[in-house]
Amino acid sequence: MNLLSFPDQTRCVVTCEGTTLSVQGCENKKRTVWHLYKQSDQLTLEWADPYTAHPDVTELLAAIETALVYYPNQEKLYLSAPIKQCGELFNSGVVVKTESGRDVVHVGLFWQQARVWLSSSRSQPYPIYPVFSHGRRHPLRPPKPAGIVYRRYITWLGRTLSFRTVDLATDLARFSRWMNDPVVAEFWQETGDLVKHRSYLEGIQSDPHVINLIACLDDEPFGYFEIYWAKEDRIAPYYDVENFDRGWHVLIGEPHLRGKPFVTAWLPSISHYLFLDDDRTQRIVIEPRADNHKMMRNLAQCGYALLKEFDFPHKRAMLGMLLRERFFAEQLWVPRSTLPLHSVFLS
Repeated sequence: MNLLSFPDQTRCVVTCEGTTLSVQGCENKKRTVWHLYKQSDQLTLEWADPYTAHPDVTELLAAIETALVYYPNQEKLYLSAPIKQCGELFNSGVVVKTESGRDVVHVGLFWQQARVWLSSSRSQPYPIYPVFSHGRRHPLRPPKPAGIVYRRYITWLGRTLSFRTVDLATDLARFSRWMNDPVVAEFWQETGDLVKHRSYLEGIQSDPHVINLIACLDDEPFGYFEIYWAKEDRIAPYYDVENFDRGWHVLIGEPHLRGKPFVTAWLPSISHYLFLDDDRTQRIVIEPRADNHKMMRNLAQCGYALLKEFDFPHKRAMLGMLLRERFFAEQLWVPRSTLPLHSVFLS
């Protein structure tokens, strides 16, 4: 198995052959070798090349990610590597010291490390500064990102999933085509010409509480997301909203990239991105149309609780909610195989 990893925005290729992992940095060409083995229920990652320079942090992070992808049901990974000098790993929770003195990676902590999947991560959360907009009190939001915001290698697709911000110059025609797709139009009801769709995207980009993203597989665009801060959104009056709740809308525009293997890639990944973007986000909400049964089945399969139906002025909706604690405790970035996921188009 080969896997791509992007810790600290450094591209690494990891090759798995039996119990051996080889991490190759694409920029510095440095190669480190690791042994990954399981005895009883204990999974251990061991640095296997003591005659070379000590592995750096990015190589270790890439090796850890690969080990946890290779053994997706593990809750812990024990380390045997020279990392005592890497105090940052202990301070950030990547590695925890056990009572017996062993170094261990807790899966639920590791998957909250923004530096592994986000293209940029702040050293500290954006300060809380209350402001008012449209009659609502909420924290001032950080500046919108630009470019790629999240990358994750999807092993069952053999491709890298990424989310990047919308670029009007390159994305407008594609976005307009997607909006005029009859399947998309049934739910979004935003058919029109380029002029209308340019105005629509410009409106989103000028709204500080919403970020619009293009989803790609190996740089092939296939879907559109709008992620938002729920406190300032139309959903706020319909539940007990908190300051850092996030929400999202989606459409999958390319028919050949709809279906189970792709849903199991992008749906957990958009949830993962929103939890990584701000550690204070404890809940993600979504409000698909109440008659979008395929979407609701997929949401339930990916950990979202379907709480209630309610009426927006323009639609009857279902309120879905995913808790941060559940996402990381149940490792919901891993596809569940007990129930079928249905092809989903939008919400």
